[in-house]
Amino acid sequence: MIKPKKIIAVDDNLTNLAILKNILKPLYEVYPVPSAARMFELLEHVTPDLILLDAEMPELNGYEAAEMLKTNPVYRDIPVIFVTSLTGEQDEMKGLELGAVDYIYKPFVTPLLLRRIETHLSLFEHKKELQELNAAIQKKLIVKIGEVFELQSAILNIVAGMVENRDDVTGGHVCRIQKYLSCLIEAMAANGVYEDEVSAWDFGFLLPSSQLHDLGKIAISDAILKKAGPLTPEEFEIMKTHAQVGVDAICRMEKFARDSSFFKYAKIFAGTHHEKWDGSGYPKGLKGTGIPLEGRIMAIADVYDALVSVRPYKVPYTPEKAAEIIIQGSGTQFDPVLINVFKTVTDRFAVIAASATMEDCG
Repeated sequence: MIKPKKIIAVDDNLTNLAILKNILKPLYEVYPVPSAARMFELLEHVTPDLILLDAEMPELNGYEAAEMLKTNPVYRDIPVIFVTSLTGEQDEMKGLELGAVDYIYKPFVTPLLLRRIETHLSLFEHKKELQELNAAIQKKLIVKIGEVFELQSAILNIVAGMVENRDDVTGGHVCRIQKYLSCLIEAMAANGVYEDEVSAWDFGFLLPSSQLHDLGKIAISDAILKKAGPLTPEEFEIMKTHAQVGVDAICRMEKFARDSSFFKYAKIFAGTHHEKWDGSGYPKGLKGTGIPLEGRIMAIADVYDALVSVRPYKVPYTPEKAAEIIIQGSGTQFDPVLINVFKTVTDRFAVIAASATMEDCG
């Protein structure tokens, strides 16, 4: 059995209140109250589907009560119909501006009164159904976005792993890079370093996009990537091309994306992590703060991990020695401001270097 809708009828005239009750009682669950104050007391216990509100009442009139209803998040969605003997346009406009859905004039015309109430209850019911449907769709959309993001992350992880395998890099390089970056950024935020730039970053895209910083190495031959000794000048020039090759590859992927935020960060990481503070880096020879901040922090993370890792051409340095080399590069290879931050987290970098693997970043 369908429960009848609940209507609160508010009128200081007890005769009008009795008339309203008699008209509505056969169809609705009616709560007649003689004042706005009593209405608010009742609302603490009853949630109506509609309120019939007399506009002209002593102490707290209908307009004041309507304004209180609409400013309260608990009550503001309850449809309010003004019941009044006032027929001026200004009075009606005032009520509508306060959020009332309709005006019904005294004396009551029963069929018209019932039809208007039925119409607004039906509209309110449809509105609730649409809100519930929208909430359900939003919930499904959030789940779907999460699934897509997880799939993208998995694909990125696989691509990054393929680059690692070609480079003969110890497993977990891209994972450790993300952890180094996160560590540096946390320390930067704690110390107010470059806070305007950092606060503008979207970290949902920033750290995952760092996985593509060495994407361009896919285009470098094994003879160069896996060479056990120093590269010749000609081989090094070829190796240096991986930065721009990575940017070009990311640009091609970006063409198929509706939101390019992820690829914006990926291009910066890929294209600027070999630039140096003194301008002697590659591929563009950028200098100082002309190097994007993302590239400057990536340079520290990438070089540190290269120093503590096994490479075909070198044995790993200890974390202490790697930190010393990084610090010595302040003002030449690395941003001095960031090196001051790095000095505060060398112990955390050492822990990451010893423990982070590809599995840790899933």
